[in-house]
Amino acid sequence: MNLHISRRGLLGIGAAGGAATLLGACGDSGPNEKVTGGGQNAAPAATAYTGPNVALAFWNGFTGGDGAFMKKLVDQFNTEHQNIKVTMNVYQWADYYQKVPAAVSTGNGPDLGIMHVDSLATNAARGVILPLDDLAKSLNLDEAQFSPPVWQAGTYNNQRYGIPLDVHPLGLFYNKSAMEKAGLDPEKPPTNNDEYMSALDKLKSAGIQGSWATPFNFTGSMWFQSLLWQFGGDLFDEGAKTAKFGEDPGVQALTWYVDLVKKGYSPKNVAQDADVVALRNGKNALNWNGIWTINTLREDKNLKWGAAAVPQIGTQQAVWAGSHQFVQFKQRQKDDNKLTAGKVFMNWISQKSLEWAKGGQVPARKDVRESAEFKALPEQSALAQQIDYVHYPPSVPGIGDAMNTVVTAVNEAVLLRKEPGKALSDATAKANQILEQNRKKYGG
Repeated sequence: MNLHISRRGLLGIGAAGGAATLLGACGDSGPNEKVTGGGQNAAPAATAYTGPNVALAFWNGFTGGDGAFMKKLVDQFNTEHQNIKVTMNVYQWADYYQKVPAAVSTGNGPDLGIMHVDSLATNAARGVILPLDDLAKSLNLDEAQFSPPVWQAGTYNNQRYGIPLDVHPLGLFYNKSAMEKAGLDPEKPPTNNDEYMSALDKLKSAGIQGSWATPFNFTGSMWFQSLLWQFGGDLFDEGAKTAKFGEDPGVQALTWYVDLVKKGYSPKNVAQDADVVALRNGKNALNWNGIWTINTLREDKNLKWGAAAVPQIGTQQAVWAGSHQFVQFKQRQKDDNKLTAGKVFMNWISQKSLEWAKGGQVPARKDVRESAEFKALPEQSALAQQIDYVHYPPSVPGIGDAMNTVVTAVNEAVLLRKEPGKALSDATAKANQILEQNRKKYGG
């Protein structure tokens, strides 16, 4: 998977910001519409399907190399389940988040899909996706089989709407040749602030700007969020009533990040993806980027590189992450056979997530992460060490719209158009307006 595709393939994370607008075209009666008729789940969910032949439409946005891994799993499932035929349709994530609500509103939606965690609440509030509590209960699934952060991220209004497939966190990717040139141990990447700054000083002395700061969502905003949580801050208060990212921890975090530019550890005006290009050609040494970068770096057979957990710059361990979660969609008419077969499919894929991990992911299931086969994937297992301290935005409808203000603040500060405190203060004010609008729009 090349970087452009993988970054674009994850646009759903940011595209959720527009989900509230897109979902307005659903044609339902609003945020408090009860899910009835075709919107109710079969109960209890079975671990095997013995009913008549059914055909299931499965939509997702896996347009890059990850799509080939999912297609292989779907084909294997169809081979092993003669009475279930799953057909996979793939769209760019931005298109996907437009097509799904419109299709569901006309009764022509897919049966199954994948959604990012920050789009679940919006789609649940609009009646697009169905509760999956019965599936979790019948399979005895709980956070002990996953990890608390990723399991809790799949809920909205005390109901489960997502079954976690994976976790895709940021990690530290490093160019071993660049580190050697600066006299650093290429097998010991920095793990804390002192080590990180010492490494940057040595790299700078060797003529290498060692940690390029991008002003874009991919991955500057994600880097900032990681630092925000590390400094003890949070994006919003409980229930996302008020934005908190402009408080002292946020200012500390963004100041640290912007100082990479001000102190010459990073060039100014870094273009989108230029940080990874520079990492590959030895002009950048230490890059915080998503786990999808594994596939990008593997393309270069001559590159000496490694992957590790992000350093702990602040007072606590924390890292941004996304997660793909399985969902079921509301249908025009309830079909218990399809609902049950769909749950069998989701459970089967979840158990096979080692194959999915090979495409550049951390499996959500604990038993898969702890298997010898997964531990044999060095880069994925290195980033999986962060699983218990990953963070997500709160599960409230329309949260992506408010998150877009964080992206704006990071952009303005890293481009040196505003001081970090001013950029965050302006963004916080805008975010609070959006949060208030969302409460009126969705209720709460």
